[in-house]
Amino acid sequence: MNALFAFEAAARLRNFSRASEELNVTPAAVSRMMQRLEEHLGTQLFQRGGTGVTLSEDGRLLYDATSRAVAQIEGALAEIEDRGKGVDTVTISVSTAFTTHWLMPRIMRFKAAFPSVDLRFQLLMGPLSGPVDDVDFGMRFLRGKETRDRVIPIMPEVLIPICSPVYRARRTDPTEGETLIKLSEGEPYSPHDLVAGSEMIAANPLIFADYAIVVQAALLGQGVAWGWLSVVGHWIRHGDLVPANMRRQVTQRHCCFVQSSGKPLRPIVEEVRDWIVAELQHDYREVRQMFPGLDIPELPLSAP
Repeated sequence: MNALFAFEAAARLRNFSRASEELNVTPAAVSRMMQRLEEHLGTQLFQRGGTGVTLSEDGRLLYDATSRAVAQIEGALAEIEDRGKGVDTVTISVSTAFTTHWLMPRIMRFKAAFPSVDLRFQLLMGPLSGPVDDVDFGMRFLRGKETRDRVIPIMPEVLIPICSPVYRARRTDPTEGETLIKLSEGEPYSPHDLVAGSEMIAANPLIFADYAIVVQAALLGQGVAWGWLSVVGHWIRHGDLVPANMRRQVTQRHCCFVQSSGKPLRPIVEEVRDWIVAELQHDYREVRQMFPGLDIPELPLSAP
């Protein structure tokens, strides 16, 4: 075990001497442990050089595993310390847009409901994908055939053309092109589906890599964007964003929470998860009632 900790430090720092300083041992001790580990595995983990070391292909494979393990151990130790202080740590994997535009407007209500919870985030700028092994649960969009154990469906994936009321009010000339605000990755439909026709598509759309900025640009009256209902429900309910038209899209996917298979499901995690699900579904039902012309599908009767 000591050799694996030494390997993780040496691989991360790319230098045996710096690893020895971090581990409070001699450089010779680190070098011996790495040599014995390589002999035990029957492969070379490092390429030695005058200024440091680089990882071999096998070394990179082992480093990926050991770095995740060290991070999990550090997380567990921090969580144990927090519990001793009366703090419950809950870590979720969500988009920057969800955190900025859905959670932040209701963060005081969350803290009132969970005063002892330290909510932490694995933030994703791009599409919601990847494993949730290092968090308690994460938001993902899954097709029906992808559903599995430890998956909590929340709502269908619904997208609404959104803009600010100010932007919609000043678009008085239908012959003028719309300004489209687009996501550089993960845009689910062509711009032709976002507005009434190709003649209304702007020649120079605004394109951003982070969906949080897309929504912010729409809030500031910069144009029309696709609004994921799971992100913009709060702003629609409060009138800060409005449907630009009734051309909503419903995909074959569902917004879900996926629970980590590598962490125990603690009661506080279930409580936080269920609170967020209930709030998301409340937004969904309210927007559906406010804009019947969007023809947003009903939630399943089993939904809380």
